[in-house]
Amino acid sequence: MAKKKLRRSKKEKIISGVLGGVAEYLDADPTIVRIVWLVALAFTGFIPGIALYTIATIVVPQARGE
Repeated sequence: MAKKKLRRSKKEKIISGVLGGVAEYLDADPTIVRIVWLVALAFTGFIPGIALYTIATIVVPQARGE
């Protein structure tokens, strides 16, 4: 079995591809992942969520050619 790696998606990209990459990693629908992220943002406050997304954009590498 091939080892999965979390990478920012190139094809499921709206802002930087972080949530699309999470969806690909989890084999889930990107729309569902984005909705769950927005609900989590609403309940926890927008500043921490935006900070985590920004950090993930910097830390998680871009996917290679697709």
